[in-house]
Amino acid sequence: MASLTTLAKIAKRLRIHCLKMTTAAGSGHPTSCLSAAEITACLFFDEMRFNRRDPHDPANDEFVLSKGHAAPLLWALYAEAGLVPMGRLKTLRQVTSDLEGHPTPRMKWVKAATGSLGQGLSVGAGLALAQRFQKAPARTFVLLGDGECAEGNVWEAANFSGFAKLKNLCAIVDVNGLGQSDWTMFRHDAREYARRFAAYGWDTHVIDGHDLGRILEAFKKIGKAGKPTAILARTIKGKGVPLVEDKNGWHGKALDRDQLKQALEEIGPMPEVSAAKLVRKPRPYKKTRVSGTFEFATKKYAKDTATRAAYGDALAALGRVHPLVVAVDGDVRNSTRAEQFFEDFPKRGIESYICEQNMIAMGVGLSARGYLPFVATFAAFLTRAHDQIRMAAVSFANLKFCGSHAGVSIGEDGPSQMGLEDLAMFRAVPGCVVLYPSDAYSAVGCVASLASHRGLGYIRTTRPKTPVIYGPRDKFPIGGCKVLGVRNGAASVAVIAAGITVREALKAQKTLGKDRIGIQVIDAYSVAPLDKLTILREVKAAGGRALVVEDHYEGGGLGDAVAQALAGEAALKHLCVRKVPRSGKEDELLAKYEIDEGAIVKAVKEWLGR
Repeated sequence: MASLTTLAKIAKRLRIHCLKMTTAAGSGHPTSCLSAAEITACLFFDEMRFNRRDPHDPANDEFVLSKGHAAPLLWALYAEAGLVPMGRLKTLRQVTSDLEGHPTPRMKWVKAATGSLGQGLSVGAGLALAQRFQKAPARTFVLLGDGECAEGNVWEAANFSGFAKLKNLCAIVDVNGLGQSDWTMFRHDAREYARRFAAYGWDTHVIDGHDLGRILEAFKKIGKAGKPTAILARTIKGKGVPLVEDKNGWHGKALDRDQLKQALEEIGPMPEVSAAKLVRKPRPYKKTRVSGTFEFATKKYAKDTATRAAYGDALAALGRVHPLVVAVDGDVRNSTRAEQFFEDFPKRGIESYICEQNMIAMGVGLSARGYLPFVATFAAFLTRAHDQIRMAAVSFANLKFCGSHAGVSIGEDGPSQMGLEDLAMFRAVPGCVVLYPSDAYSAVGCVASLASHRGLGYIRTTRPKTPVIYGPRDKFPIGGCKVLGVRNGAASVAVIAAGITVREALKAQKTLGKDRIGIQVIDAYSVAPLDKLTILREVKAAGGRALVVEDHYEGGGLGDAVAQALAGEAALKHLCVRKVPRSGKEDELLAKYEIDEGAIVKAVKEWLGR
């Protein structure tokens, strides 16, 4: 155990580092760092256990800086622990540096990006769940700011973690009382936050966050009550620098050089201490390793099957060959059809309940410990967690999303349940794969492709049953498409569809064939990345006429993807949902919003003057 004198010296060094770094950078959040110096000194150099040589050692305790604007403090901690060279601190916020203004996994010790406030506790819950699954001798610590505790995502995570009794999870709230623009909701009333965490089933401890003895005493109680631990630490923002201590208006402001000189004089000289020698090693633990490519057999499909049902079959089959696949569902697994996975692998099925933001951010934490989460809910409900999806991309997470019940084709449930913006949302996320299968076999193939792909991926599934088009040997690689042939000679128009509209396009192909009009149907199951070369080739072969039909709003979906691919080299018409829809039967809605067989036939004939 480190002495209080030594820990005080480390805290002082952390303050000096943070002040110097932010002044050199000309920006940053030094006051938010200063308030947590004692807490993190005790945490890193007395309580946590981690292997300094391996950030991915499964025996490591994990740390999530939910108040990501205090990144300089994190970099100072890493430097003191010997994880990064001390000289690198001066590169804070430089474009060539991994020491960014808010943490990202470009720094290898960071497991998830933070800084979009309110998400860190959910990431921590995912990490703690993974540790539980692994039976690892490890814990997860999350440092939150009191300001972000106004975020609903924090309380979704608190609710879940208390219910799940994640005794290996510890939340530390830095109750410094000041936000960005004014006082926080409860100022320094740490007991008010304690009451809230206790209501969700947490073991709570209110302490003076600058009293080293009280901090160490609180850490000794972590997990002892068999539930997650919340330490509510009353602190002073800007602690140690009278110019900024407990004063509004200093959030996100670095001291200028004269102010820095004055602050360093008040703090005193840099103490001499070798903090790295105090880092405690974890007990050895072996990690489960799996291969990177996964193929699996699933049932045979001879009749119309909903792609959501095939997704469920594929997920369960994948679980049999991939021991690190986990399913996370938002209380709709009987609709997303993830229920079979939950039945087959109850220990790997995670019910997140109706908390989509927590569900996705937990998935980021699970993926950071090597698991492969498939997160599923209605496509419409994923939109309420767009920021968590965006931050999953910033975290470089290996995470898969399934959005079921997409489009007006779901029928009578009406517009609140219809995912009509989801393709646009996921296409806007850098590097995210977007797949939209049209039949059972393509759904299975898309799940297999996503499982083998490292990174974010989205699969869009539909509620209605669709005809079987493909066979069990067909492959659906990311970035591909399927050209479904031409009837009655050469194609006059290339009809590009995905999901439910492939069925409608094939019906239109038969109908038009009776009038000796040929159309080329292209199943663009890979919406992102799109098979631009094949689509452009087929469109040119069809006289330079492309008709896109999709069960999605006009902006950002398949139509925009094809328009970008054609880049003005062909004429383009677009059938899509152009207004807020209403309840009705599936066929009625497809016809009303002009994305069915009849609308395709009409559009092709009008284009050809027939």
